[in-house]
Amino acid sequence: MHPTLSLEITAFNKSQLAFADCPQVAFAGRSNVGKSSLINALAGRKQLAKTSSTPGKTRSINYYRMQPLDAFLVDLPGYGYARCSQEERNAWAKLLEFYLAETPGLKGMALLLDARHEPQTIDKNLAQYAQGLHLPLIPILTKADKCTKRELQTCINAWNRLLAGTPLLVTSAQKKDGVDKVWEAVLDLIHRVDEPEISEETNEEVDEPNVE
Repeated sequence: MHPTLSLEITAFNKSQLAFADCPQVAFAGRSNVGKSSLINALAGRKQLAKTSSTPGKTRSINYYRMQPLDAFLVDLPGYGYARCSQEERNAWAKLLEFYLAETPGLKGMALLLDARHEPQTIDKNLAQYAQGLHLPLIPILTKADKCTKRELQTCINAWNRLLAGTPLLVTSAQKKDGVDKVWEAVLDLIHRVDEPEISEETNEEVDEPNVE
């Protein structure tokens, strides 16, 4: 049986971020990628995460507690929403970057990608940013039911080339396809034990560099 999800808090700025040391997996993706719909499918509830026909509905970082685990699924603001101001987009980007870089309990990031489109620059940039932070990625193709098999395979092939073998999960929130696989991947990260970095020369544990 999968964990249940319940909304714990929403954060609109750095001071409101919480549960930094608790295990968590972030969900990120472009506006209108179907992030809220997938979270609702994972929860088995229709209105846990608010969905809207207007892109950019999620403008906060939403913490969903996984019960009975002391862990969180964290819904990040959708990015790439052109109808908001540049100032707003910059603020969201800074908040997202701060959360990804400064959350000790973050186990990895689920990167949601629209199966109807080939890789977009903004998606590739976020994937590279997460990889630069050594965050494990769960790449998830959404809305697989809304494209042809040929379009889907073209998208899969393109992302496979970019992600160098990181397995893609193919989902449809409407049909509940792939939901179990997403839960498996999320729980694998939640239960992953972080291993200390080992120096090859001394075979001793070393601390992470302190980057100002």
